[in-house]
Amino acid sequence: MMSVPVFANLPEALGSATDARVPASLEAEIRAIYERSPIYPGRFPLHPEPLQWACYRGIPVLTKQEILERGPAAFFADYRVIERGLQNREYEYEHTSGSTSQPMTVIMEDGWWAEQTRRAYLAHPRLAPYAGRSVRKAVLAPVACSSNLCPYEDQPFPHRYFEGTVYLNLTSDPFVFPEAEWDRIVLELQAVKPEIIEGEPVYLSLLARAAAKRRVSLPSVQVVILTYGKASLQHSRRIAEVFPAPQIDLYGSTEAGYIFVGDAFQDNSRVIDANAFVELVPWRGATDVFQTQVTTRHRRAMPLLRYHTGDIVRRFPTGFRILGRERDLYLRRDGIVVSASDIDAALPDGLACWHYCLVQTAERRWDFHYVADHPAPKETGAAVAQALGDGVRVNAFRRRYLQPASSGKFSLLKPLVK
Repeated sequence: MMSVPVFANLPEALGSATDARVPASLEAEIRAIYERSPIYPGRFPLHPEPLQWACYRGIPVLTKQEILERGPAAFFADYRVIERGLQNREYEYEHTSGSTSQPMTVIMEDGWWAEQTRRAYLAHPRLAPYAGRSVRKAVLAPVACSSNLCPYEDQPFPHRYFEGTVYLNLTSDPFVFPEAEWDRIVLELQAVKPEIIEGEPVYLSLLARAAAKRRVSLPSVQVVILTYGKASLQHSRRIAEVFPAPQIDLYGSTEAGYIFVGDAFQDNSRVIDANAFVELVPWRGATDVFQTQVTTRHRRAMPLLRYHTGDIVRRFPTGFRILGRERDLYLRRDGIVVSASDIDAALPDGLACWHYCLVQTAERRWDFHYVADHPAPKETGAAVAQALGDGVRVNAFRRRYLQPASSGKFSLLKPLVK
């Protein structure tokens, strides 16, 4: 008999199900998505009878490539309505950064991002007090940032300050920010006195370096949100040295919204049940390691059904650890999955860096590039090599900077493409 799909959601959020019948909450969302977006009935028609798991499994998985090929117009019966809505601001659009392929245009109804952000905050006890109320926040991320409607032009401070949030950077490579740019960013932080600092981990790590260099502290900061990219423990430690506030891992994407939230590096991330249903698909036979397929909730424009996010998670008794994108993981010959978290654990205690990137150059050769004030301990290469498997050699190189992708995002682990 065909097994029932496994979901990451809490059982009470998913609702009761049988071996044959889809839970009512999930079925209701699926049927609402079918009514809103003609792309789905065109791919796989649904019958009016109660939805069975066998029928659910027949719904084709939606990929980013299919969205790119068909375009956002495929989600709407009459795209002229969307064009008018963009003009009168009933709808808005954003482009994904293109970190996994070419950029995607995402249409969203006005207020959707703010509302799903509110639900994400409510899903975590440290963020819940800030949900739905005015809060001073600073954002430091790529200019083409994944999940905020950021300004793309060089604008003075007042025009980058929206409803309590200041968007700090004007370019997308923090390693090449001139000192005058860091002067401006730190000064704006002092002016806003944010309660929350949110950003891509590399950007926040270098912000900590800039603030420490200027001997600036921000006692107003109550929470640091790590998002937009995968954080390493090195980033976390450098940030905490200057901004000693609890760190929250908030994970998602432009097209799907916020999906997981948890305490950084505590393996307790959980699905934001009010935002999405997350189906877990076993990945490469690894124990408790899964691909995620997301069905969005409460979304009218471009809702996603069984969307293949490309994200891989590991399940723990306490919750989930986001391992990262499938392309950023290394599968050893013995079948063990290596993620940035494993490299973090392998690094010697004497290493303190602002960012690192481990790049595979041959079958058993890797280069460990890192940006730090002091050289790494001599045992760094051997320690990292041990995490990568028998017979692997790693050379460590200290750098002044590491270049991001064209999207402005950084990688921690770059295996060879197979």
